[in-house]
Amino acid sequence: MPTFRVGFIGTGRKPERPSGMGFAMAYAHADAYRLLPDCELVACADLVEENARAFAQTYDIPAVYTSHREMLEKEQLDIVSICTWPMTHAELVIDCAVAGVKAIHCEKPMDYTWGAARLMAQECERRGVRLTLNHQRRFGKPFRMAKQLLDEGTVGDLVRVEFGAGNLYDYGSHNFDMCNYFNNETLAEWVIAQIDYRTQNLIFGTHNENQAYALWKYRNGVWGVASTGAGAGLVGAHHRIIGSDGVIEIGSMEPGAPVLRYRRFGKAEWEAVDCGNEGLHGPGYIERAIADIVTALREGGESELCARNALNATEIIFACHESVRRRGRVDLPLTITDNPLVDLVERGEIKPAPRA
Repeated sequence: MPTFRVGFIGTGRKPERPSGMGFAMAYAHADAYRLLPDCELVACADLVEENARAFAQTYDIPAVYTSHREMLEKEQLDIVSICTWPMTHAELVIDCAVAGVKAIHCEKPMDYTWGAARLMAQECERRGVRLTLNHQRRFGKPFRMAKQLLDEGTVGDLVRVEFGAGNLYDYGSHNFDMCNYFNNETLAEWVIAQIDYRTQNLIFGTHNENQAYALWKYRNGVWGVASTGAGAGLVGAHHRIIGSDGVIEIGSMEPGAPVLRYRRFGKAEWEAVDCGNEGLHGPGYIERAIADIVTALREGGESELCARNALNATEIIFACHESVRRRGRVDLPLTITDNPLVDLVERGEIKPAPRA
């Protein structure tokens, strides 16, 4: 079995305690690679040398850099995990692809703009590089079992997917990806959305609305609904999957509800589905995601986390913001290249007040 040389860009500061909430994600990636016998952790790069050295010490990594380009030039890496802020992703991904890396696993969201997201995927495809995004919830038991219930016809034919979340872009990238997963990766046909952005909400340097409502339609006739921020409770669950004969809920907001449950129409009671100790964020999700991308590289297959699937989710996100800018429905495919929400803020059409 060949050994894959693994490197990391963006180690972040060593967390005081493990977290799945988006901070120092390189540590979560490294924990997952370390479980795989055909992966060798050989190099890391971070602009803050102290952070890179702490990461290297934690995982016995021999080579430490403050320049990712120097690392790519010297280390002949097979796999690189990118765990930096979104607006850096396209540049770093393309640098890795040009350097001849075989596989790149990048944190989500894809990038700061729709044009950059498309470019990073196109460059990797052109060069034969496997690009994946860390939408790891696809490997969580509640989500897999919900898809199984749907595929088995437990609630009939799929009619609508819904989610309630903190925002459309940062947190919502997971949710849109899962909606597409439940609908068998069908492309969206159009999107219409509105947001409220009155208080500045920068997450990893990127604007995120305070509240949003979005409606979209897939090419196969299935509907999508999202409500975020203060309106997340409208949906009443992290995900709701509505079929012709019933409904499935993942992460119901009802106190005491199980993480996964379903109810057939005409029945008063919900049926709980045992997901063991797994909740909305794990444990074990990233470990399975990393194992999947390494297996795909080793066996020549395609990971579920491929850039094509990530682009489909990302397009809906930017289409939501473009709908706000146009004040109307946006038909897909999306033809813009920028970030409409950032454009609206920079032109003063939306004026979020600084956080106190």
